[in-house]
Amino acid sequence: MTMAAPVERGFSEAARNRRVVGIADMVISSDERDHVITYALGSCLGVCVWDPVVKVGGLLHFMLPQAAMSPAKAAENPLVFADTGIPKLFLGSYALGAKKERMVVVVAGGATFNGKEDDDMAIGPRNVAMLRKLMWKNGVLLKKHELGGNEPRNMSLDIATGEVTVGFGGRARILWEGSAT
Repeated sequence: MTMAAPVERGFSEAARNRRVVGIADMVISSDERDHVITYALGSCLGVCVWDPVVKVGGLLHFMLPQAAMSPAKAAENPLVFADTGIPKLFLGSYALGAKKERMVVVVAGGATFNGKEDDDMAIGPRNVAMLRKLMWKNGVLLKKHELGGNEPRNMSLDIATGEVTVGFGGRARILWEGSAT
């Protein structure tokens, strides 16, 4: 997990920082030059949060639904799991000034590659179910989502605007347009 310090506004596109989020990793930033991206969200989920007032955003790429699956792995890296990684994403954002009531939450991923989304062993749908449970329990609404299916996705977040883009194989589309306020 990395956190970036705030910077002054007004920068050229050449001054943009590309911040890559690996699997079981996250980036939280208040640097408006940052463009945060993660690759190959298959059954994993990418969770973007963004506060439009303070321009704090983050992206988490988690793999599995529950830390109870492997407590030792959860102790080593809580970002592997939804139930331990998502709270870290929100708490890290709050530490940089974000407020829960202003947060925009956008998610993507949760694909199934065996063609059986109702399979109890299908990790993608289990990740989606855990995400929804955590959001409901904490009174957080998803602004937009692209979940399920059978293709992996890339996902990016522009810290300056909150724009979230998803795509794969050279195709990309804006999932949430964000705001330049």
